[in-house]
Amino acid sequence: MPLRMDNMGIVVADLDAAVAFFTALGLTLEGRTTVEGPWAGRVTGLGAQRVKIAMLRTPDGHGALELSRFLVPEVVADHRRAPVNALGYLRVMFACDDLDATLARLQPHGVELVSDEVVRYEDAYRLCYFRGPEGILIGLAEPLG
Repeated sequence: MPLRMDNMGIVVADLDAAVAFFTALGLTLEGRTTVEGPWAGRVTGLGAQRVKIAMLRTPDGHGALELSRFLVPEVVADHRRAPVNALGYLRVMFACDDLDATLARLQPHGVELVSDEVVRYEDAYRLCYFRGPEGILIGLAEPLG
């Protein structure tokens, strides 16, 4: 039985821009490294690989996001602009205390709302999906009341 979800990984083309975006969102950069060697290729099934990664932690200290930029082997597919109903990864959702202020803070990073509005779900949340760096789909949820 799993103990917890440790982290979510997202492959990006521009690691520096992605780190800048997620730190502007409020995550804390824990560190960067390069992952390579026989053990790494055995875990992923890719064989020889060289990957630059950055690990970021959520403000509550429980969640983490691992951003990866593959140097070897080359990226073979790109699903970043897939519609919300595409099979596979949907989005990563962050709870926030002020959705409007968070979106305003992220505007310099090119945030694009998926729809033209922030939506209210009953008396529970204000929600939105938006495209972050490189088209990564991200959700924000502001609890109400």
